[in-house]
Amino acid sequence: MKIGVLAAQGAFAEHITILNRLDVEAVPVRLPEEMNGVDGLIIPGGESTAVSRLIDSYGLGGIIKSMAGDGMPLLGICTGMILMSTGISNNGVRSMGLMNVKVKRNAFGRQRESFETELKIPSLGEELFPAIFIRAPIIEEVGEGVDIMARLDNDTIVAVRQNRMLVAAFHPELTNDLRFHQYFLDIIKYK
Repeated sequence: MKIGVLAAQGAFAEHITILNRLDVEAVPVRLPEEMNGVDGLIIPGGESTAVSRLIDSYGLGGIIKSMAGDGMPLLGICTGMILMSTGISNNGVRSMGLMNVKVKRNAFGRQRESFETELKIPSLGEELFPAIFIRAPIIEEVGEGVDIMARLDNDTIVAVRQNRMLVAAFHPELTNDLRFHQYFLDIIKYK
């Protein structure tokens, strides 16, 4: 198995480290030809405007959309969730329209409002998952075919799955808990 990690900006190195810990080949993706042969793609956190521009300038958007349309699994973290959505309620960042969700950028405020909590994510087992939110978005609306995986205590949706695509508002790559990435790998393994 070979997983691409969009390396335009943001926490891509941490995802590569976790995938390596799970004995999976991980490759940074910056250019279209680096998508060749990948079995899945992670779009990590970062600054959504910058990442969106880099995806456009390197011609990756169309390739990602085409490969996702052909069933390639995608994992979007924070910015990745924003860019994979069909709508963004509070900003002009252009999304790829891959998942039937509407999101709100920076829903918790500025950097100083970042926080950590533990989430119930039944798909990962009974043990709570350590979730780190950094200038995080939230999912405001889910459409047909979207399964809610995790909510905050106030019912705010922070992780969903639609077919072979998975998104989260929090950063599993900044924890030592490998279950979220393993869940993504299982989506790839069990087509």
